[in-house]
Amino acid sequence: MATHRIFAAVAFAAGIIASSQALAKSDSDFLTDAIKGDNSEVALGTVATQKGDSKGVKAFGQTLVKDHGKAKKQALAVGKKLGIADTDDLTEEATAEMTKLNGLSGTAFDQEFATYMVSDHQKDIAEFQDEAKTGSSKVAKLAKKTLPTLEKHLKMAQSLAKP
Repeated sequence: MATHRIFAAVAFAAGIIASSQALAKSDSDFLTDAIKGDNSEVALGTVATQKGDSKGVKAFGQTLVKDHGKAKKQALAVGKKLGIADTDDLTEEATAEMTKLNGLSGTAFDQEFATYMVSDHQKDIAEFQDEAKTGSSKVAKLAKKTLPTLEKHLKMAQSLAKP
């Protein structure tokens, strides 16, 4: 009988450890994805400042470079404590979008850029909202802190996407 209780206690403890490791992996994955997302927004913003046809797209590109450069530094500061390494990688979606944007110019570039930014920021906001609710305290705080900037970017992109 005592052996059964010991086994149950060990199994319970193992479940707690596995659960906390899954949470840590989730926070780690979120931060890694956030850093790649910041890299992507900086890269796309840079292209917009160079190839954008309208002043609005160029200005939005500059805003993305500035805000996401700052966000990356904040994510790295939190990630450092979790062992997250810096990367220059972009998301797969952003890499594909860069290829698409490099083949466009003028108003076609501006429209594609704005449309992509609306979709991208909607997705990012949903992910950051989820993390703000479920992530560990430091990662959740970072997600909450970043949300107003992402929401501002979405509004800017939506105003540019209007025909």
